[in-house]
Amino acid sequence: MAILTNGTAKRSTQLWKHPSPKSTPMWDFLLTVNKKHNVRLNSYEDLHAWSISHIADFWGEVWQYTGVRASKPYTEVVDESLPMYPRPPFFSGAELNFAENLLFPTQDVDPNSPAVIAATETTRETVSWAELRQQVKECQAGMLAIGLKAGDRVAGYVANHTNALVAMLAATSLGGIWTAVSPDTGVHAVLERLRQIEPVLLFTDNAAFYNGRSHPVLPKVVEIVAGLPTLQAAVVFPTVASVETDLSSIAVASGKAYTYDAFKRLQTPPSVLTFKQLPPDHPVYILYSSGTTGAPKCIVHGAIGTLLQHKKEHLLHCSITPGSRLFYYTTCTWMMWHWLVSGLASGATLVLYDGSPFRTISPTDPSTSIPNDLAMPLLIEEVGITHFGTSAKYLSVLEQKALIPTRTVSLKTLKAIYSTGSPLAPSTFSYIYSAFPSTINLGSITGGTDIISLFGAPSPLNPVHIGEIQVSGLGMAIAAWDYTGTDITTTGEAGDLVCTKAFPCQPVAFWGPTGDAKYRSSYFEAFSDKCVWHHGDFVRFNPKTGGVFMLGRSDGILKPGGVRFGSAEIYNVLLEHFTDEVADALCIGRRRGEDIDETVVLFLKMAEGKECDEKLVERIKAAVRKGLSARHVPGIIEACPEIPITTNGKKVEGAVKQILCGLNVKTSASVANAECLDWYRDWAKTHA
Repeated sequence: MAILTNGTAKRSTQLWKHPSPKSTPMWDFLLTVNKKHNVRLNSYEDLHAWSISHIADFWGEVWQYTGVRASKPYTEVVDESLPMYPRPPFFSGAELNFAENLLFPTQDVDPNSPAVIAATETTRETVSWAELRQQVKECQAGMLAIGLKAGDRVAGYVANHTNALVAMLAATSLGGIWTAVSPDTGVHAVLERLRQIEPVLLFTDNAAFYNGRSHPVLPKVVEIVAGLPTLQAAVVFPTVASVETDLSSIAVASGKAYTYDAFKRLQTPPSVLTFKQLPPDHPVYILYSSGTTGAPKCIVHGAIGTLLQHKKEHLLHCSITPGSRLFYYTTCTWMMWHWLVSGLASGATLVLYDGSPFRTISPTDPSTSIPNDLAMPLLIEEVGITHFGTSAKYLSVLEQKALIPTRTVSLKTLKAIYSTGSPLAPSTFSYIYSAFPSTINLGSITGGTDIISLFGAPSPLNPVHIGEIQVSGLGMAIAAWDYTGTDITTTGEAGDLVCTKAFPCQPVAFWGPTGDAKYRSSYFEAFSDKCVWHHGDFVRFNPKTGGVFMLGRSDGILKPGGVRFGSAEIYNVLLEHFTDEVADALCIGRRRGEDIDETVVLFLKMAEGKECDEKLVERIKAAVRKGLSARHVPGIIEACPEIPITTNGKKVEGAVKQILCGLNVKTSASVANAECLDWYRDWAKTHA
């Protein structure tokens, strides 16, 4: 505890530091850079500064140090003279396969040791490395039988389980592009995404199991398949064994529906796994933006950017190596699933979980689950998780319930807890170190779907301070800029998060004929004269520690409970079902004061002669729940007299969001009906 000059005490913000930082891979990497490049780096800050001033040298060293399996070497890492947009190519000349790097990490792993431990509320499954490779080979056989080609899109309407992982690995091993949507997502939202990319193959669960009971999926699959004329096959996993799989109503336009067993038997598996060797930037994943201004954008991520960024983060930032057991509570839709499964490339055992985080296996009847607030700590203890990832929302729930897991389980294997999805409250930082082992590295992290990885990361060489993301990631030249494009990083002021130098996990493209224009407008128009990546987050840096404070989104993206989506998705449901009653709408995420979560507020401008009564509110909530998911349902729905718009007719979401969050908004001249903002100011005051 520090003592101020006036005699009062100032509590230290430091919560943790590594007991032996020079024993970590990060420190060993620093020494390797010193030796090979004849430099004298003595700290993480030195290493980060070197990494962003020597982009090609840095990423070349990451390739070598983390071990990338390639059939053909690269001729150039990157041309540093090229601008960030268009995205410069990385590792030109090389040929590799993404799935091969995950299934055959360069680190030695025993083929009979666990590659995957898959858990649900009622089951456990362990899959060895040898068994995982065999399962991928069998799935490959079905894909080869239907003629899957490099570049074909393979979609999953699947939960987080082994079969989903196997399907992704099989698809990318053959050069297919994998995309996934969680099975709790409504038909409208699924088709809004998948129609754009025209998949040839769809994997789906027969049902979902959550919170102690099964939920039907196949009725939605019937509609989804009917809306995808490019499909050549639909394959149904027996995810919930107690649910019968009836394929009779699934009509595939250019093919047929199969059970997973039948699909694997379409062709004899090859004697060895097939790994198509492809250029480094060949697409492996399509993820989706939040759809703020229309249909969700289809973000295409390439092999080397995804692989190398994840290997850097896992090995260097997180000290994940063979023997580590890596867990993230995630769906297959969220980018953290992709981050999780890349742990295979570092030789880690993946722990997959599908189910409620607050239910566990009944000790009297293992085929059922029972409520238990400590379900996840019990899982950590049971399977020996070393690195546990989750959402800030989950950790805040534990805090609100005043749960102390270490009173029940030792958690002796746990080395790190990672939190993302929304900013982690300062009080939750302190709570974690009182409720979990104080030896852990609490890594509040930030990045996003757009980069399929992290801008702000953990570091074993740096302390953890209350409320702060520890460091800017290696190779990521991030900064805070004000609205004029002035760098205010070192001032401690809040500004827009930007990245000023190229990095390999920039998307390789946006899918579709207008993809290039969408790519540019998404990231490079805010500061178009300087061609830097504008991320859409509001941040400030601590000049003393180098830590990062996340202050929420700076655009119209909604993030209740850490679930990221756009207002347009809500608007589309209204347009589909309520045009007779609702003339227009405005959907805003509201966070106030010490709130750590957003409340989604939906304002309705009613059609003439129509009223916003309780029945309408409940109908809208039901339609959103069915068409999108329960997580999209607005917390507040109320009528408003007018929707603010710009002179060219675009809704003014940003100004209303700031008003609702308690900020003093200066009205822009571009707002055509600025006087209506007074109503929102009054509303905010009466709903404080």
